[in-house]
Amino acid sequence: MRISTAWMYQQSVNTMLNQQDALDESENQVSTGNAINVASDNPTGAAQIVGLNHILAQNTQYASNMTAANTRLSTESSTLSSVSNLLNSINDVGLSAMNGAMSSSDLNNMATELEQYRDQLVQLANTTDANGQALFSGTSTTTTPFVTNSTTGAITYTGNDQQSYSSIGTGLQIANGDPGSSVFMNIPAGNGSFVTAAGASNTGTLVVGATSVTDTSAFQAATASGPINDTITFGANGTYAVTDAAGNPVDDSSGNPITGTYTAGGAISFDGMSITMSGTPASGDTVNVQSDTASNTQSVFTTINNMITALQSGESSTALNNTLNGQLQSLNQAMSSVSNTEVAVGSRISTLQQQQSNYSDLSVTYQSALSDVQNVDMATAISNLSLQSTALQASQQVFAKIQGTSLFDYLQG
Repeated sequence: MRISTAWMYQQSVNTMLNQQDALDESENQVSTGNAINVASDNPTGAAQIVGLNHILAQNTQYASNMTAANTRLSTESSTLSSVSNLLNSINDVGLSAMNGAMSSSDLNNMATELEQYRDQLVQLANTTDANGQALFSGTSTTTTPFVTNSTTGAITYTGNDQQSYSSIGTGLQIANGDPGSSVFMNIPAGNGSFVTAAGASNTGTLVVGATSVTDTSAFQAATASGPINDTITFGANGTYAVTDAAGNPVDDSSGNPITGTYTAGGAISFDGMSITMSGTPASGDTVNVQSDTASNTQSVFTTINNMITALQSGESSTALNNTLNGQLQSLNQAMSSVSNTEVAVGSRISTLQQQQSNYSDLSVTYQSALSDVQNVDMATAISNLSLQSTALQASQQVFAKIQGTSLFDYLQG
């Protein structure tokens, strides 16, 4: 077999080129710290790197969303706490106003105090987060949700009823705010189950006090065929009878008309409801009872405005106390609404903290997996670099020696 000089040269050159490529790859690995710099280095590993980087990018975005949601919810929690304290102060003013010793001047001063509280409440309800987005406007976060009519003092809601959400994981979202309509506006009147109101033309000293549902089964049975809209009408010496909206007698569970005699400071109970009262009713005085709380809703701002109007009206002590008692019941419902929202917000913050902890652990796991695939073993890479450099130099020296050798050199030797 004849081996040509050209073939021998080409083989030597190819060997040196291959060694040079291997050396370049090792130098690249040492300089970048990456085992894979182009997909051709390791196609399978390169695909793993792309997938892991995509997951890590998603996790980074979720972490950012969780941080923003946590900040927003923390602001909401703090705001609701301030609202709760403010409503407690309003409740205290209402209770103090039912002191028969208060003069009209005192009552007017209390009305002025409530106006200031109302304005503070509007300001709190319009609180924005760190990005200037309203907390209580639903998804309409760039809108100022509560607007005050400068003439009447009425407050209107300009946001929407939807809840805004943040994506905190694959297929997982969490509410990052609450619409003001549910927190401040659509508050059930009365005790949340039914509403009572003393007749506007009453002439006695009867004051309607606390009300409650004492027998849920009886109350549900009474409302099964429709909302209650009954009237308690008093006769002489505290006797009373209950009639429906058409003026027909209302029967008890035994089919007997509901009647009785009221004792000052006692309660009247029927259809699972209990209504405490004080004072003495005059013959013909009435108390209306309605269970249609879905249509009997009012905003906390309306409740406060009703209290202000009552304090400024110069009504008799009996009429004022009846009005304030009714409004304080509605105020208690508003306080419950705020408290329930606080609990919900606290639960969301807890969920976020748990999710943040989970994603922090996952990120460490994915970063470790990425490092295993992408990062080069530096000790091995440097060792390979040294060996490949030595091998290349040896090949170059051998080639140089062979290149300078001829047949005449062989014959002379």
